[in-house]
Formats: sequence, C-alpha cells, structure tokens
Amino acid sequence: MNPDLSLEGGIEKFVSHLKTLGRSSNTVVAYRGDLNQLVAFLKGQAIDALDKIETNHIEEFKKYLAKNSYTPKSVSRKLNSVKSFFRFLVEEGVLEKDLSRNVKHPKVKNGPPRILKPIEYRALRDICRHDKRTLAVVELMLQIGLRISEVANLTVEDVKEEALVIQAYESHLQRGVPLNRAVKGAVSEYLTERYPTKSKYLFVTKNGNQLLVRNIRSILNRYFDKAGLSNIKVNDLRNTFIVEQLAAGVPLDVISKIVGHKRLSTTERYLALVEKTGSEDVHLKEL
Repeated sequence: MNPDLSLEGGIEKFVSHLKTLGRSSNTVVAYRGDLNQLVAFLKGQAIDALDKIETNHIEEFKKYLAKNSYTPKSVSRKLNSVKSFFRFLVEEGVLEKDLSRNVKHPKVKNGPPRILKPIEYRALRDICRHDKRTLAVVELMLQIGLRISEVANLTVEDVKEEALVIQAYESHLQRGVPLNRAVKGAVSEYLTERYPTKSKYLFVTKNGNQLLVRNIRSILNRYFDKAGLSNIKVNDLRNTFIVEQLAAGVPLDVISKIVGHKRLSTTERYLALVEKTGSEDVHLKEL
C-alpha cells in the first residue's frame, strides 16, 4: 500500500501541517483524537486505506456518533475535524475528491455563555477557602479572566508585584494583566503552602510536577459540584469576568487586551449579556 494512503499516515501528515500553521497544542490534540475515532470506526467497517473511503462512510460515522450519545455540538465539532482533514488530503494531492464536502453538519442550538451570579462565585470561593491552590486558580480565572491553559503554563517568575505576565505561546502574543487585591492575596497565600519543588511552574502537584490542564479541569469540576453549581464549565469563570467588567463600564478595548482576544469583535459579543450598572469607572471591578 502507498504509505500516503494509509489512514494513520494521512493523519500524521495532517497533524504536521497543523503544527506548521501554529495551531495550539490543544487544537492539535483535539483533531488527532477526532480523526483516530474516525479511523477506529472505518476499520470496524473493514476499511484500511484512504482510497477505500466513500461519502456514505462519513455519513455513517456521523450517525454512529449521534447514536452513541454525542450532542449535536460535539458531532459538529468532530465532523469539522473530518472535513478539514479531507480538504487537506485533496490539497496535498493524496485524494482527488473531497469525500466529506456534501456531508452536512447537524443543527446546533448555541446557548449564551453561562455567567455566574455573585451568590454562585461567592459560594465557590467559600468551598475552596481551605484549598489555597484551587482558590488561587479560581481567582486568576474569575478576577482577571485567564484561560485554563494560561493558568497551567504560568511560572513563578511570571507573577510580578502589580501585574501578571502571560508569555507568548502558540498563536497568542505576550501580554501583561494587572493584578487586583483578591488575586495577589490568593496567589501569595498559595505560595506559602506550595509543595517544595524545583519546577518553574506556579501550580504544581504534590509530587512537584506541573499541574496540567486536565488536572485543573478535574479539580474545578469537583469543586463546582461541592459548591452546588450546576450546568457550569471551567471557561464560565472567564466569561463571568468579561461580562462583569463590561457591566462596570470598563472599555471594550481594555477588556479585549486583558483577556487576550485577537479581535475586538470577540469581546463585543459579550455585550448582549451585560446589564449596565451605569458606572463610568475604568478600573477593573473586583468580584
């Protein structure tokens, strides 16, 4: 078999392509996972090469996902990975025809971001009060809008007296984020109890290793349950920060710069969720 036509070989070529485009590591992992799932399905249909795939196989894969309790949004995301993969194979001359082109996405109803009420994020803080590490993570996301990946990649040296330095990574530029009293206090208290380690990373495990994104997500989800918060995702802490600051009158461009949005239009989308307070104060609101 031509190596270029093997299922696994095609995926490796595509992943290498994504990396050259500067796609984030999380994006690359997601694409690989989706495509590996496609390969497993195809092999179950006795298909072991790219040139044996037909459009109906991709349609069947979509139905297979829906039957196995994947939401329309998840199916759509996985199908998007598949479509990107086949477009790439055509552009590279591996295949002559885009077999996924006529496969339609399922209809997806996108609800608005979940914004925590003050009583909810206060309950979360309260339940975290004896876990200094988790409280510091919560404050970094809730008070200054960090992404979970940015929290995981913070180093001790990134924490300055009045600001936090988010180092350039993947497609994101370096930026400085002002610290308020709540964040400075939470990080300072955590550092007094941080496990002894030579690791440069701010958040570490009991073994002194970097606290990874999946670890942080697992920890926060556990505390969400303890605080009685339902229908909440980790990124909703960041969403809450953005909406609260806009409601307090902080200018769009200031918030966009702080949270690292590449386009001002991304920040503008949150305006629909804002209930104006009438404040004209441009200082960050401490939640």
